[in-house]
Amino acid sequence: MPIETLSQTCDVAALAAQRSARWQPGLAARAGPVSHSEVFASTNHAGGAALALALALDDWRHAPRGETREAQDQRAVLWVQTREAARLTGRPYRAGLPGDLSHRVIHVLAEKPEDALFALEEGVRCREIAFVIGELSGNPRALDFTASRRLTLAAERHGVPLYLVRLEAQRDLSSARMRWEVGCASSAAPAWNAQAPGAPAWQAELFRARAHPPGTWLLGEEGGRLRAGRKREGEDESPGRAWTGGLQQRRRPRAAGR
Repeated sequence: MPIETLSQTCDVAALAAQRSARWQPGLAARAGPVSHSEVFASTNHAGGAALALALALDDWRHAPRGETREAQDQRAVLWVQTREAARLTGRPYRAGLPGDLSHRVIHVLAEKPEDALFALEEGVRCREIAFVIGELSGNPRALDFTASRRLTLAAERHGVPLYLVRLEAQRDLSSARMRWEVGCASSAAPAWNAQAPGAPAWQAELFRARAHPPGTWLLGEEGGRLRAGRKREGEDESPGRAWTGGLQQRRRPRAAGR
């Protein structure tokens, strides 16, 4: 076999092995954070912003840092919303954010999608920002493939990852390197009180990725870290898992003489 053919065969095999690697939390430690991710979500829950933040924190905490940089990254975080997106799902609640993040969030409220896209692009061009989260509703005309490509190239060039939440949007053309669809999932029962609300959990589908095959995961938080498990097939809302477990309908007192 000629050397050129053998080299091409090895390259194809290496590429196939790379693409066959399934996604898992903590991959940023080896390959670095994903430059541009999209999360499609409904406005019936806050899973879109929650998963975007969870993915961003997972990449940020596992990203390799050079010897000359500080051990603790204290850069700001940019969070951009259109006014419509903020109306549908609310603004970021600083008191509910992780303690090492709440004081570093810069919140931008844009009137139009065009203004939000401008703020997102300017954010990923600033290396003093750790990562950027954006929230847009629907499929605005301003967010076409060209605009998406501009965001991807800017994020890759300047090394500032972008996590864009698409609220009530259809899956259109995009250059995002990873694209997720997220929904709610039942939380595992707490260890000390089975009737208390459990930790957040999401049913997440990775339907497009540049370096990973599609798949579905049950994502949750454990000890402040993102954890991924297999999808629970046919799981029902048993009293031990549902937050309403143990609650009983109050009976009305019977009237006298009945």
